Amino acid sequence: MLTPTELERYRRQMQLPGFGREAQERLKATTALVTGVGGLGGTAALYLAAAGVGRLILVRGGNLQRDDMNRQILMTDDWVGQPRVFKAQETLAAFNPDIEIEAVCDYVTVDNIDALVRRADLALDCAFDFAERDLLNAACVRWNKPMVEAAMNAMEAYLTTVIPGKTPCLSCLFPEKPEWDRWGFGVLGAVSGTLACLAALEAVKLITGLGDPLLGQLLTMDLARAEFAKRRTYHDPDCPICGGPQGKPLPEKPLALPTLASR
Repeated sequence: MLTPTELERYRRQMQLPGFGREAQERLKATTALVTGVGGLGGTAALYLAAAGVGRLILVRGGNLQRDDMNRQILMTDDWVGQPRVFKAQETLAAFNPDIEIEAVCDYVTVDNIDALVRRADLALDCAFDFAERDLLNAACVRWNKPMVEAAMNAMEAYLTTVIPGKTPCLSCLFPEKPEWDRWGFGVLGAVSGTLACLAALEAVKLITGLGDPLLGQLLTMDLARAEFAKRRTYHDPDCPICGGPQGKPLPEKPLALPTLASR
């Protein structure tokens, strides 16, 4: 049930055709897991908070560095040297006090990922390396949870949505992991912000049924040239994560989204 304050806060988006109060209540009832809360994940979390997603679980280890400040818009300069995920929690709570925000000051690991995914309705994969991304992808397939996959490198980015049992997973897209130096590429804040807004929008579409999510499609972006393309993704029947009997999601669907079940 939406409070009078929430009805006022979200009034403009509830005016959208096909959205309305029911969609807003779905957002309020949703728990979203955001991994890698930096320039990409932090900005995506901000727009999920703005939309009224009821509960956010923010996961990111490490302390804020000054060279993060060109893109991590939830941070402030006086926080340099302190755990960034707690500042993200503080900023989002001040921005929208009507939502619940949990901060996990840790990286995604084999020991914590299942518990995190099981508590969420969907995940946004914004981690900065493939080790964390692969762990989240496998857990989302295991527990039948949708995952918005967003990544960038310099001025290029990609975005897709993984629905276990319906779409290719991350390992289908990248069976061989590229070499990746987490500190070895330049980043412009507006690029990570652009991708983050699209990732948050993708999550909102999944939750509410508004528009058409990127199911079985990979959106690629060259933001230096403002070039966008959609490419169909290949579902590998022998994928070690989602292919064959070993890749079938568990029959249990904890906290499954009703809008996804009916799509």
